[in-house]
Amino acid sequence: METGNTRRVTTPEFVPLDFSEYPPEEMLRRAETFYAEVSRRRTVREFSDRPVSRTLIETCLLAAGSAPNGANLQPWHFVVVVDPEIKRQIREAAEAEEREFYSGRAPQEWIDALAPLGTDPHKPFLETAPYLIVIFGQSYGLLPDGRKVKHYYVQESVGIATGVLITALHHAGLATLTHTPNPMGFLNDLLGRPPNERPFLILVTGYPADDARVPVHAMHKKPLSEIATFV
Repeated sequence: METGNTRRVTTPEFVPLDFSEYPPEEMLRRAETFYAEVSRRRTVREFSDRPVSRTLIETCLLAAGSAPNGANLQPWHFVVVVDPEIKRQIREAAEAEEREFYSGRAPQEWIDALAPLGTDPHKPFLETAPYLIVIFGQSYGLLPDGRKVKHYYVQESVGIATGVLITALHHAGLATLTHTPNPMGFLNDLLGRPPNERPFLILVTGYPADDARVPVHAMHKKPLSEIATFV
């Protein structure tokens, strides 16, 4: 409660940390096992329409919701699209933006960078995959009385949560694709999201098609020496 210029200061509460420590040998084994699993993850553009349990998706979303974030304000919202008609509308709107992108909006340097991946304006996976998880970042929250609560580090927080979600879905046995048509404002309109939310990306998920392929270019990852520096 605030009175005049006086603001109530909340005393923080704490509970004991729930932490599991392992012997060094076990720590390394766990790290190596995890690396082996996540290094197999590939972005997929050819999906099966096989159904996927909603409970599985919900559990992975709960994992994403546990991600670290600014001031624990959790500035994200996940809209899970399963309705075929809405997926069709998303595909139509996304492909319209993609045609603009490939036909002149994007600089040639960007087009050249995408060439080894074999991408183009056609996005059939937006209708084929059983789930489209549209991830929104919230610039502010709303209290029951209508007051706004500013959110901090929104992009960073939503990015971390998205990474957790992708990893959780892969760990569960599903394939994913991050899709970012630009601009993405049409998602607010199609999904009825409020003005404090901005689309971050569309995460396509489901089983890969039986004949799914991945570009060789995407399998080349930089070695540790190029991605990390110890000082």
